[in-house]
Amino acid sequence: MPAAPSSRRAAARAASSFRPDDHHVLPSAHRLRRPAEFGRTVRGGARAGRDTLVVHLLVDDEGDAAPQVGFVVSKAVGNAVQRNLVKRRLREIARAMMGDPGNNGFPERGRVVVRALPAASRATFAELRRDLTTATEKAVVRVTRSA
Repeated sequence: MPAAPSSRRAAARAASSFRPDDHHVLPSAHRLRRPAEFGRTVRGGARAGRDTLVVHLLVDDEGDAAPQVGFVVSKAVGNAVQRNLVKRRLREIARAMMGDPGNNGFPERGRVVVRALPAASRATFAELRRDLTTATEKAVVRVTRSA
């Protein structure tokens, strides 16, 4: 492992050379961004909760076919380091679920808001994956049952 850069210029070169791989980023087309989209999904969607998170799912017949996901991680989850760790883990799990719509993935035209609960800061990656998968399955069942 190389030592830390010894000057500001070297540190700037090292930082500018880092580019995350595309397979580690949730694509732009799959992200919820606007507060109105979050609010509409939370108010109008089916809700399913687990120990570490709550999933709100709305199937939007008017929107894009690609599923979209947004995350809500409040200060109740922990300090900034803990919140960012939870967000990174949830984004990676959601990115993996995007490629699997028929089998434990997000449905087409699905708008999903994932709200992390305080227990998420103590959960492992595997626990978060299990909770997000099962909560999504439960929400999909509720949406199809109400339709």
